Amino acid sequence: MKFFILVLVFFSALNIACSNNKEDTAILQKQDAAIYAFKVKDIDGNEKSLAAYQGKVLLIVNVASKCGYTSQYKGLQNLYEKYEGKEFIVLGFPANNFGRQEPGSNAEIKEFCSTKFNVSFPMFSKISVKGDDIHPLYQYLTRSDTNPKFAGAITWNFNKFLIDKNGNIVARFDSGDTPESDKVIRAVERHLYNAN
Repeated sequence: MKFFILVLVFFSALNIACSNNKEDTAILQKQDAAIYAFKVKDIDGNEKSLAAYQGKVLLIVNVASKCGYTSQYKGLQNLYEKYEGKEFIVLGFPANNFGRQEPGSNAEIKEFCSTKFNVSFPMFSKISVKGDDIHPLYQYLTRSDTNPKFAGAITWNFNKFLIDKNGNIVARFDSGDTPESDKVIRAVERHLYNAN
């Protein structure tokens, strides 16, 4: 009888543990995909949900028009054109947090990007990526509780975050890491082609 009770207790505990694991997995999956919950305004002021980009590899970049790194727009556009057909998207977020290097209005930024660099990847309304008025998307990208592997304040214009097809933050690149660098291209291709 004691043996039967022990077996019953063991299988009950095992069942609870398995149930909890399923719940934990579901919570983790929700956290992984949390980036898709954010709504942002595009460069024309229209609300856009990042859920529209589910299933794609994303490169999220804070951009500026009057920066020493502004020429990276060309590299970002080239990268976008090269991999767009393979479910890759660059998302540009203008910000005026560093050296006041993005002073223009959204309309001026759009005009600059299209005429100077022929930018066709999605551009969004100007936001703050640092400080007291940081946009919630950038809070998520830079906080250690939501991005433990790649957390930390944005250091300058053209910091880059790579998001995989499941919504996980899988890499971060500094301003000096150009879009054409082997480092960036290898990471993009690894997540596009699911290579290890």
